[in-house]
Amino acid sequence: KAVSRGRTAQDKADALLARITPTADPQDLAGCDAVIEAVFEDTALKHKVFQEIQHIVEPDALLCSNTSTLPITALAEGVERQNDFIGLHFFSPVDKMPLVEIIKGERTGEEALARAFDLVRQIKKTPIVVNDSRGFFTSRVIGHFLNEGVAMVGEGIEPASIEQAAAQAGYPAKVLSLMDELTLTLPRKIRKETRQAVEESGGTWTPHPAEAVIDRMVDEFGRTGRSGGGGFYDYGDDGRRTSLWPGLREHFTRAGSETPFETVPFKDMQERMLFSEALDTVKLLEEGVLTSVADANIGSVFGIGFPGWTGGVLQYINGYEGGLPGFVARERELAERYGERFTPPALLVEKAETGGRFGD
Repeated sequence: KAVSRGRTAQDKADALLARITPTADPQDLAGCDAVIEAVFEDTALKHKVFQEIQHIVEPDALLCSNTSTLPITALAEGVERQNDFIGLHFFSPVDKMPLVEIIKGERTGEEALARAFDLVRQIKKTPIVVNDSRGFFTSRVIGHFLNEGVAMVGEGIEPASIEQAAAQAGYPAKVLSLMDELTLTLPRKIRKETRQAVEESGGTWTPHPAEAVIDRMVDEFGRTGRSGGGGFYDYGDDGRRTSLWPGLREHFTRAGSETPFETVPFKDMQERMLFSEALDTVKLLEEGVLTSVADANIGSVFGIGFPGWTGGVLQYINGYEGGLPGFVARERELAERYGERFTPPALLVEKAETGGRFGD
């Protein structure tokens, strides 16, 4: 494609392709000093892949998984050298997205971390480092953006207005169109696994209002996203997005119906998406998954499309009108209107009360 557009020469393209060796034989990995697994999000399958190659690659080879949600510590249980096991979460499309999220498991060694960091820099990507947790930083936080947009559909808000709110807030991808790209079945799978993990650890699962909308879309209407032929949007025979699915207005939108509802202000629509991501980022700092404010800001903009004008998800809090006290006050307004999920976390309240800011 680059050759056809005049962006590179044919000899350079040929040289690049010559460095790639397609194979189905694990023995072809002999001598490799770093491997990156990128199979489906299935723990057993990932264990099988690593068990096939761990004695073929170099004895000190870096063992990396490109998982976007599965805890690295659990994946490492499938290999013998857990100190060399680490998460390298790339973002799609890989050739265009600059970020790589490096995830340290409980047994990941410092040498493995340093080598992974160097590897990411060598391939001219921007690394951030986080500790292990289901969904890590990026996947967990973007899930709140998606959930909030979908929840608004369930509240009867005009879908086109939801998309416009995301666009005018500065998101590069509108929330419902992004949901279609990721598929509606993926969040259901993640939800099931996360709920099971929460309950097995003795916690209580709190359903998000978006869950009922996703379940209806998949189970009642068979709308699973772009790859399934239709989701929140309709698609043409060529797979291109055409328009929002008319069924959304029929089955969810309450405008013009006999059901009374309070009009949700446009600013609330925007800030519900922005605040939901910011709030969970603070929780990740509290939990120790994030250890760097800079990594949070960089990762949010370069990895998951948090609006660039904010300077990043935590800088958005710093720069909010009225500073941290203003942000906390607004958070409490949203919590009163839309639910306890907007209750500000203790770390945020503490910083607001002591005149603090988020900075390394």
